[in-house]
Amino acid sequence: MIVIVVGLPGSGKSYFASRLAELIHADYINSDRLRKSMFSDRSYSEKEKLSVYNEMLDLMRRAIREKKNLVLDATFYKNDIRKRFIDEAEEGENIVFIEITAEEAVIKERLKRKRVDSEADFEVYQIIKQQWEPLHVHRLILPSTENNMADMLRKATDYLKLRDDKRAYC
Repeated sequence: MIVIVVGLPGSGKSYFASRLAELIHADYINSDRLRKSMFSDRSYSEKEKLSVYNEMLDLMRRAIREKKNLVLDATFYKNDIRKRFIDEAEEGENIVFIEITAEEAVIKERLKRKRVDSEADFEVYQIIKQQWEPLHVHRLILPSTENNMADMLRKATDYLKLRDDKRAYC
């Protein structure tokens, strides 16, 4: 199973995605960590972003070949980027999207704090928010607050069980 966790900077997607990966025993790929390993001087240009997504796509292909569960964590802010991942999945591969949202005031406070991997600040959030294309795929939407991680993880694992059983089409 491939789980793609999407959301704006500061939404809580990385905090959530890393814990979800641990909970479901999946490999975890974070776009910020990957970018840092690929580029010593980061420009966040479109070309650089595309390179990071291309590398994530290669890692997804490998996980599918090796039949490993994988959680991919990035903004996935454009539909054409999302479509490439969907199109690359082998026939019958279960790709699940989970969108993490948060109130802008919560995001603003989060982005004031120093984070280990992400270099995004509120200005970057505003830029990505303007470029954000709404998802047109079935997904679980989880609002993130400062104290609801356990509830988010419970809802996500329930959703993944239904999707994996192929009994639900949400």
